[in-house]
Amino acid sequence: MALRMADVLGLPGLDLRLLAGAGGLHREVRWAHVIELTDPVPWLRGAELVLTVGLGLPDDPQGQRDYVRRLADAGCAGLGFPPGEIRTELPPAVLEAADECDFPVVAAVESTPFIAITEAVAQWYADHRSHQERQALKAQDAMARAALRSGPAGIVRELAAGTGGEVLLLDSAGHMRAAEPPERRDWHEAVRAAVRRDTRGALGTTFGDREIHVASTGISGSPSGWLAVASAPPVAAHVRILANHAANLVGVGVEGVRSARAKTHQQRAAIFAAALEENSATLWDRLEDACPLPPPPYEVVALRAEGAEPPKLARIVLDTLAEVIDDTSLEERLVVCPLPEALVAVLPDTNPKTGRALAERLNARAGQVRAGAATARDRTELPATIFRATTALSRAEGTYRHADELAASALFQGVFDGPAVERFVDSALEPLRRQDERRRTGTPSLVDCVRTFLDEGQNLEAAARKLDIHRNTLRSRLRTAERVTNRSLDQPQDRLELWLATTLERPDTTADYRQT
Repeated sequence: MALRMADVLGLPGLDLRLLAGAGGLHREVRWAHVIELTDPVPWLRGAELVLTVGLGLPDDPQGQRDYVRRLADAGCAGLGFPPGEIRTELPPAVLEAADECDFPVVAAVESTPFIAITEAVAQWYADHRSHQERQALKAQDAMARAALRSGPAGIVRELAAGTGGEVLLLDSAGHMRAAEPPERRDWHEAVRAAVRRDTRGALGTTFGDREIHVASTGISGSPSGWLAVASAPPVAAHVRILANHAANLVGVGVEGVRSARAKTHQQRAAIFAAALEENSATLWDRLEDACPLPPPPYEVVALRAEGAEPPKLARIVLDTLAEVIDDTSLEERLVVCPLPEALVAVLPDTNPKTGRALAERLNARAGQVRAGAATARDRTELPATIFRATTALSRAEGTYRHADELAASALFQGVFDGPAVERFVDSALEPLRRQDERRRTGTPSLVDCVRTFLDEGQNLEAAARKLDIHRNTLRSRLRTAERVTNRSLDQPQDRLELWLATTLERPDTTADYRQT
């Protein structure tokens, strides 16, 4: 809020009369200043109520008009005279120019000295600052209480009430967590464009006739989000103070929730991993008592991130799940468990898939995240479903892939018992491995030659191109494979055995958790 010329006329202790320029009463008054120069403009900064006894006022009418116009064009608030001190009557040219420029000209009666006007303007601003400070303290108390009652959403509401502006809270991926008013506004996009993942601290931007103050949230490291306040200019100092205070409240609250959530899920993950290892009814019952799962069916998601081990990725996933799943009671029943091959999350099976939304949000936040998923009808299918999810993960070309999108040949492995698979693979491929110990450097292994030949539908030309060798070299390698294994690639049963063995030996498909 600014002091206007209309307000100055009504300030207590002053007796001022408007003589001309009524159309400019909206002009802002920043200061009242006495100056007696013929051209005072170089010594002014704008928004001053210029007070003069007329010593610098030109004698000719044109000079008087130019004097008034220069002050108006310089952004001054108005012109004040004390009639009776020097002149008994103001020149008509001054009043005419004031009306033409909508530049207020006021007269102070003899009981109102210039110093009283200057003091009254200064006192108004001092009172206004005190009022803002009281309002800021009141709003800070309200936001602190709201933080305890309703978390970030309550803080946002109280911040909007305390500043008289609109407020937006974004998460670390730039998605809206809360807003007041709750409807989307055009200026929201300006905030998203202004912040990046590493934007920490405060910054200012504009959108149309709004000034926007943005403050990052979070205690340390990359921001956990951003809080923005949009106000009509000029923005009062207490708006920025309140926005920064609110951002700190949100950051402290988020950090406390994150720590508590991480500890809770660490305990849940330990029980879940033990239940998977033993796969006993007793441990599954204990899991249900200690940390109940969501209602079945489940979407089991296996996740990997570039440069992040499963335990480190777990906390990021928990934070992101809080943004993806709106139901707090359901969020508490999820399982996020680091396993050697991937980070596994057990989620409710929904349509559209929660896992896909999670993977996309994670990729926007952490980058280079891939996810594989599979569906379990009940908890007894979880061990085999985890294997299917990791299989889908190993074949995921984009951010997310569900096992239902894979060919049946990529899924059948989960029905085999681990030790039995190893014995079968060793029996079929050990002769090839021993022979490969004597191969030349740069030559494809016999296992790779057989696998690629069979995967390419026994097309010698296609397999040779994929292996980047000559077809005659591949033909020779295949004959060696037939000789050492005592199998013929022309025989359907032999081909089936070799295809199964080479397929089951593929990397990233040897998870420990298979249904027995």
